[in-house]
Amino acid sequence: MTQVFTGTGEVVPVTVIEAGPCIVMQVKSADGKDRQDGLVLGFGDKKRRRARRPELGLARKAGTEPKQVLRQVPCDDPSAYTVGQALTVEMFREVSAVDVTGTSKGRGFQGVVKRWGAKGGPASHGSMSHRRIGSVGSSSWPARVRRGSRFPGRMGGDRVTARHLQLVRVDTGRGLLLVGGSVPGPMGGLVLVRESKKVTRSRHHHPHVV
Repeated sequence: MTQVFTGTGEVVPVTVIEAGPCIVMQVKSADGKDRQDGLVLGFGDKKRRRARRPELGLARKAGTEPKQVLRQVPCDDPSAYTVGQALTVEMFREVSAVDVTGTSKGRGFQGVVKRWGAKGGPASHGSMSHRRIGSVGSSSWPARVRRGSRFPGRMGGDRVTARHLQLVRVDTGRGLLLVGGSVPGPMGGLVLVRESKKVTRSRHHHPHVV
């Protein structure tokens, strides 16, 4: 993350995302055997000796190198795209807000205070349960621990979507998007960026993968 300044001198915290270029590796149509409309997008080159035969086949048809990341994304009008077409940040020029989907940082095994924001027990005067979970049982009915109770466990590593983030700036020269606020995942992580679903637009929805 970093920060940029507006024309009035206001400081805006942003996350810099390297957006593409993403190559259309395959076009899928609901009319054919695919049974759904969508695109298979590739990002980042992979060494040919490390690519599998299906990946080499996709790369040969698209006229490009095998890709490190392949993702299938839905598309309303796949006929508007061709195999081998490059999708760049130019597609975001008229977009004001985006949804960013990624995998949140893994926190390992955590207790209820950090995982669920529990209050915890007394912090002094001989207490032996500063950060423990406390009572979780019921009375004679139903005489069991209710399903969905908040316990310690593995935290993070989930698929998370940050919705309706302001698109502050589009750097077409370097292929960068400056998105207001934070996005899920660690530095250098893989995220999926698309136009925010909360924004009503007349044109078709375009899929984007980063």
